[in-house]
Amino acid sequence: MKKLMLMGALMLMGMSSAFSAITIRYYNKDSKSYTMKVKMDGSEKEVTFDSSKTASVTIQGGGKTCKIVTKCGTIEVKDGANIEIKDGCITIK
Repeated sequence: MKKLMLMGALMLMGMSSAFSAITIRYYNKDSKSYTMKVKMDGSEKEVTFDSSKTASVTIQGGGKTCKIVTKCGTIEVKDGANIEIKDGCITIK
C-alpha cells in the first residue's frame, strides 16, 4: 500500500510541472495593443497585451521563465514579474 501511495505522489509531482504556467502583471502605457512572441521551453507562443491598461496575462508552459521578443530586443521574464510597456518596449519593475 505504501508503494502505491508513493508512486501516486511521484506521478502527481511530475504532472504539476507539466501543467505549470507563468503569470505576468503588466501595465501598458501605450494606446496600442501589442501581440508579442514568447519563447518558453523550446516552443513559441504569442501573447497580447491590451492597450492602456493594467492586467495580468498567463502563459502556459512547463517552466518558470520565458523570453518575450519585442522591437527593442528579447527580455527574460520570471513568473510573478511586474512589467511596464512603453513605446512597444518592456521594462521589468
